[in-house]
Order: sequence, then C-alpha cells, then structure tokens
Amino acid sequence: MIKVSVMYPNGKDVTFDSDYYTNSHLPMIVNALGDALKGLELDLGIASRVPGEPAPYVAIAHLKFDDVAAFQAAFGPHAKTFADDVKNYSNVEGQLQISNLVTF
Repeated sequence: MIKVSVMYPNGKDVTFDSDYYTNSHLPMIVNALGDALKGLELDLGIASRVPGEPAPYVAIAHLKFDDVAAFQAAFGPHAKTFADDVKNYSNVEGQLQISNLVTF
C-alpha cells in the first residue's frame, strides 16, 4: 500500500478555503478515482511545535492506493481537472509526495 500526500505549505500570504476543499474538491477526487482510492484522510494544520507559530502546512491530504501504478492509472486522466480546481480554494500549489505506507 502507498500513500500520496498533497501538502499545502503555509505562509504569510497563503489563502486556503478549507470548506471548499472539504466539500467540493475532495469529493470530486473521490468520485473520479473510484475503487482505485483505498482511503483518504485530511489534516488541517492548527499549530507547529513552537507555541504561537502557525502550522507549516495549512492542509495535507493523504490518499491511499494499492501501488504507484494504481495511483498513476487512476489519477493521470484527471490530473489537469484537479490542478485547474486549485484556484477555487488556494493561491498555493500542493507539494506531492508518494510514500510506502508502513503501519505498526
């Protein structure tokens, strides 16, 4: 199992509409990816390790797939649609990382 994390960095001029992201963008992704998507989690940043400092990321979405090939096959045909929607919820692009998912 792999996890695809899309991380939206926080910063002074960053805007992020978590309501739109949660209620419109993510459901669009879930519907488009179908059965290839094995799970989805959303982290909305609230703080960092230093009291009073903002979280380093405003949001991190974690999408789970069986393997990289399954992710690429499901995500690839919709990548432009997903990217075009970013302007509706943020002024910053997400950073994408693919990881092996290790559970304990």
